[in-house]
Amino acid sequence: QVQLVESGGGLVQAGGSLRLSCAASGRTFNTYAMGWFRQSPGKDREFVALIRTTGDTSYADSVSGRFTISRANVRNTAVHLLMNNVKPEDTGIYYCAYRPYAGTEWPYWGQGTQVTVSS
Repeated sequence: QVQLVESGGGLVQAGGSLRLSCAASGRTFNTYAMGWFRQSPGKDREFVALIRTTGDTSYADSVSGRFTISRANVRNTAVHLLMNNVKPEDTGIYYCAYRPYAGTEWPYWGQGTQVTVSS
């Protein structure tokens, strides 16, 4: 099993910045990618960003150019999500996810951290 712990959520004003962090532990012998998803009030959980072990990144159109995902350690078991120029629509619970192999779903999830953007 893999455990994920997120941190860094909170309240921020529109236009401000916030950095989320996530650390994976447990059976992290093989990492394909780590990512961030979010669930806003009344909406389904949606993809935000991911980073593969190769360093390749991918972003949702709604955050591209504002958010940056990066690795926090050389073992690729911890990541940051730097959120710049945040908007009220970025409000939601942000979940970290871990994928051990390509071609699979995201089997491991964190508990989530709340991000609230005030206008």
